[in-house]
Amino acid sequence: MRRIVHVDMDAFYASVEQRDDPSLRGRPLAVGGSPQRRGVVAAASYEARAFGVRSAMPMAIALRLCPSLLIVRPDFPRYTAASSAVFSILREVTPLVEPLSLDEAYLDVTENAWREPRATRVARRLKDRIRAETGLTASAGVAPNKFLAKIASGWKKPDGLTVISPDRVEPFLQQLPVDALWGVGPVTARKLRERGIERLVDVRTHDPDALRAIVGHLADWLRQLASGVDERPVVPDRESKSSGTENTFAEDLTDFKTIRDEVAALAEHAAQWLSRKSLLARTVTLKVRYSDFTTITRSQSAAPTRDARVIAATAVQLLERTEARTRPVRLLGVSVHNFCDESMVRNPEGWLPFGSEAGILTTDDR
Repeated sequence: MRRIVHVDMDAFYASVEQRDDPSLRGRPLAVGGSPQRRGVVAAASYEARAFGVRSAMPMAIALRLCPSLLIVRPDFPRYTAASSAVFSILREVTPLVEPLSLDEAYLDVTENAWREPRATRVARRLKDRIRAETGLTASAGVAPNKFLAKIASGWKKPDGLTVISPDRVEPFLQQLPVDALWGVGPVTARKLRERGIERLVDVRTHDPDALRAIVGHLADWLRQLASGVDERPVVPDRESKSSGTENTFAEDLTDFKTIRDEVAALAEHAAQWLSRKSLLARTVTLKVRYSDFTTITRSQSAAPTRDARVIAATAVQLLERTEARTRPVRLLGVSVHNFCDESMVRNPEGWLPFGSEAGILTTDDR
């Protein structure tokens, strides 16, 4: 029986701001962009959440919900430094730490450096260390697998600790709604409820073929989770699958040259990230959101590269396959995918030159 801990920092960005500026403590706070420039909420303090303010909400709406809301621009270097301090603490107890983001991670503490047989004690010590050394609070969930540990960590936020021991798994599952399942978003949850599937236990008893007709290939996976089964191991230092940048503009863009320049700049950011990671990418993806909120993506795969000129040229080619010349643009994004390193790149004549312009027109590895 594995002992899994899921650690989730409480309102992380907002908590770092309140820690570093005492005048913000105890007050409704949102970290994000200006409401006058279509900013969105990146994080909200618990005082702001009491008014209904949530992450990813337009800042203008957040202000309507909470007129006294304080808005702070993000300071990612400080958040990254705080995250590094937290992860240093986590890795003291076990090398099996799987980061999910700057502010949450799984730990497998079945065996640990503290020689502590009870995962509950490990989680409590971690919470105490994080508070003492960083001035921040974390919530933790303890369970026999990742699925249950993640749900448990959010059960009593903030500063919570919820333990689902093996003998409590079934009673815990009995009380969960169907949208607690991974892969079940609002649309899928609505479809399931329309067919009488309200709770996890309903997923188990529903006809398998009928369930498959609703959720497709996810059916078997959801049935396993609904039974409390999740065999996925904790994977330390999981490799990035993609990287990119998006920009929502204060005013819709209508000039195609400006749009093209913005795409090229976003592509350059993606290339810089590849250089820092010593990676090459085979796929470039462009994201465009028009003024009516219609969102489209275009992708192209080619020979691996991290050359900014090649990535920018690809992104601009993808832009030509959109309606950006004739429709106002609200958001642009460029991302890179399908990574590899130099050791994986070769052609019949030897090593492929990085950023080969000819590579743009080729398919994946020759």
